[in-house]
Amino acid sequence: MTKNATRFRYMSMLGILSMLLIGGCASTKNPRDPLEPINRAVYQLNDGLDKVLLKPVATAYKTVLPQFVRTGVTNFYNNLYDVLTALNNLLQGKVGDAVSDVGRIVINTTVGLAGFIDVATEVGLEKHKEDFGQTLGRWGIGSGPYLQIPFFGPSSFRDGVGAAVDFRLDPIRLIWRNHMRTRNLVWGLYVINLRANLLDSTKILDEAALDPYEFQRDAYLQRRRNLVYDGNPPPEKDDDDLPELKTKPRVDSDEPAKPSGAGIDETPRVSAPLATSPVSSSAQPAAVPSI
Repeated sequence: MTKNATRFRYMSMLGILSMLLIGGCASTKNPRDPLEPINRAVYQLNDGLDKVLLKPVATAYKTVLPQFVRTGVTNFYNNLYDVLTALNNLLQGKVGDAVSDVGRIVINTTVGLAGFIDVATEVGLEKHKEDFGQTLGRWGIGSGPYLQIPFFGPSSFRDGVGAAVDFRLDPIRLIWRNHMRTRNLVWGLYVINLRANLLDSTKILDEAALDPYEFQRDAYLQRRRNLVYDGNPPPEKDDDDLPELKTKPRVDSDEPAKPSGAGIDETPRVSAPLATSPVSSSAQPAAVPSI
């Protein structure tokens, strides 16, 4: 990428943030989402692009490729992004986890055939997922207002900054920095594979949520807080005011319930063609650039 292209990208990001800040005076009922009117508009854009572009491609990808192939692809990306996880664990002072992550990389890259086979998990090395947004949170920086970023999906001011840092250190960007076509193809496959892994979860979101935007926002913010504190967040002053995830009322039926095939254990962060993040698949960079 040329210096002019990089400068243009940063100027565009600053322009988007400026518009969001200007729109901050819009009224909203949720103090965590002061930009709700703008965020809802961006959500609708992202959701529309997903429905007409990414979801059909991901559905075809899942239909054509057998499960073991898709698992291998997911493992490959997991192994690449374990590099960022190890670095962020080290920055957070979790040296033991960082050493374990490095061990995973060594084992899976060699014995696991470039990461396509997850041998490290089989030998007892736990899989972690850390990004710079979580690192900033561990350093005491609050999440700031909730954001819906065009083409990327749910985020926050803190996580947006973290995503920019992670993008600069993205292994795919660094490994194929001199081969733009290959780099973009690898990124593209990552996005399609991630979206395919989320098809069942987003189906549940569409069917169960009273307000998909609100459900995704609240679940995202709660999940990110849990990730920052490794599943054990301290109590907050306004814990009693935390919104509940609103779902549609259950309809009784004479027929037994059919299994959905997936649970919503993570927020589907795929309302946009290039959304990421961190939110479902175990292989996930903090930001995926436009291809």
